[in-house]
Amino acid sequence: MKNYQNVVVFNHPLIKHKVAILRDEKTSTKEFRELIEEITSLMVYESLKDGVPTVTRTVKTPLETCEQTVIADNAIAIVPILRAGLGMVNGVHTLFPAARVGHIGMYRDEETLEPKEYYCKLPDGIEDKFVLLLDPMLATGGSACDAIALLKKRGCKNIRFMAIIGAPEGLEKVAKTHPDVKIYVSTLDRQLNENGYILPGLGDAGDRLFGTK
Repeated sequence: MKNYQNVVVFNHPLIKHKVAILRDEKTSTKEFRELIEEITSLMVYESLKDGVPTVTRTVKTPLETCEQTVIADNAIAIVPILRAGLGMVNGVHTLFPAARVGHIGMYRDEETLEPKEYYCKLPDGIEDKFVLLLDPMLATGGSACDAIALLKKRGCKNIRFMAIIGAPEGLEKVAKTHPDVKIYVSTLDRQLNENGYILPGLGDAGDRLFGTK
């Protein structure tokens, strides 16, 4: 896969360690859910080093007053792609507890592998917010591309997409379709199989998060 200016693949040893446990088929639902949140927090910390809206605020210490940089109020919105994206929300809220949450519901047609939208509910004023779009698995890239297009249609101009596991096919599709959107992936896997699942992957993230299989 060629290098894209809008793609960041993390190479952090702590993230690698947690992804290794996440992949293991013996990892329990509880531990899987906790790992998704922990990896998300690490990714958010690294990926939001620039671009987040900030303001200057006067703070009074026990000794004097000083000017400090803080995140602007109501600047961030979290938008998980249902259902697996829900597992990443708490990982963002750990760092930004006041962030508003919207939801985009999509499912994959098992024959065409194309995404189908069935739900969309976004916070008021999202067009002015710094939007974090979340989905643990970036496989074919169809859902991510459609969700980004939907956010743009609602007026969003500052969007960052975050996935924990990515396939080269999906990563390339999103990077080419939306070159203005920064894409963050903790791990880039080998390829998709004939059914559109990531290899080596970790199975169905939604099923493992919610214990539905």
